[in-house]
Amino acid sequence: MRKVGVVGIGTTQFRSRWIEKTYFELAFDAVKMALDDAGIAKDKIDCVVYGIYNDFFERQFQPDLFVHDYIGMAPKPAIRVSTGGATGGSAISAGFAQVASGLYDVCLVVGVEKSADCFDYETGKSSPEVLKAISYTADMTYEQPTGRTAAGSFALTTIAHLEKYGNPTEMQMAKVSVKNHRNALLNPVAQSPIALTVDDVMRSPMIAYPFKRFDNCLYSEGSAVLILSSEDVAKTFKKPPVWIRGIGAALDWAVIGNRKDLYSFESSRIAAKKAYAMAGIKDPVDEIDLAELHDAFTGTEIIAYEDCFFCKEGGGGRLIDEGIVERGGRLPVNVSGGLIGCGHAVGATGIMQANEIVLHLRDEAGNRQIKNAKTGLVQSIGGPGAAWTVCLVLERDRI
Repeated sequence: MRKVGVVGIGTTQFRSRWIEKTYFELAFDAVKMALDDAGIAKDKIDCVVYGIYNDFFERQFQPDLFVHDYIGMAPKPAIRVSTGGATGGSAISAGFAQVASGLYDVCLVVGVEKSADCFDYETGKSSPEVLKAISYTADMTYEQPTGRTAAGSFALTTIAHLEKYGNPTEMQMAKVSVKNHRNALLNPVAQSPIALTVDDVMRSPMIAYPFKRFDNCLYSEGSAVLILSSEDVAKTFKKPPVWIRGIGAALDWAVIGNRKDLYSFESSRIAAKKAYAMAGIKDPVDEIDLAELHDAFTGTEIIAYEDCFFCKEGGGGRLIDEGIVERGGRLPVNVSGGLIGCGHAVGATGIMQANEIVLHLRDEAGNRQIKNAKTGLVQSIGGPGAAWTVCLVLERDRI
């Protein structure tokens, strides 16, 4: 298996609405950024992987075909992946396989989502239609007719964890929200940079117990792109590569009741173990300098501390209480603002997370830079109750 590196990145601003751009125009913008960052023309690209989650969002079945056309990649080979919130991470995984296998030397990985285009023509409102489109991810025979929502799905695991371990408490989740919204203030592409207090979060309306308004991420529109290259070709690009040292993935039971337990995300634990084993990581807290974890809801970030082995089971709440995961802490988490602060443009999210890590490993993250960062973790989860997880360990060359 060949060594694979990230040699170019591009991320558009994440917004609640890009009313002036189509999904393929957003993708074009991020592709151009990545090509410029790598210092290459598009004819150097051998293949493309598209991460686009929901056809209803784009109001277009097989939207990857039209992105491929618009960015001028025909007739290069391409595939599309869709794994819920993990779509971006899965797209990187698929691109990694294309290059590591020797099938292609340079792979363009494109994530894009335009969720607010999914609107009701009679009312002109998008939110109910977006929630309806997401609901099709749940079982349509038994679950969806009962009113199952994404928030409700993840709330079940959070409640089970709280009942078993006494955390995450609503106060601890509020601290995550404050942290991630505050981190977003330093991120120029973030959708929701806000200076909040714990009281602001605690007083916000309840959405799905125990998640309040500010415990939830916002659905976004945006695009994120990265370029992957084999080691022998990577030296021809403008900037030193950031290597994918480890990659792990898992897909859990669709029905949460069939799973090993209800209080953690087994797919995340398996994916993290595989990624660490491939990267040779023995102690994540000592060997990882920063992490971008999937915080669609504040409770899932705290559970992710445990699922990614930053602490023992039941110890996640302590990490936020003690400031360990703050930007100035021992293991900063979601310096980008995460999904809560930066936004969740679903197909682009996992790629945005990876791009954030790349910026820090290149010392290009500006005033949010984590000093001397050498190794970073990306956790990308999606589907009912985190059915899918992809974990990536990214590392710069050590001198």
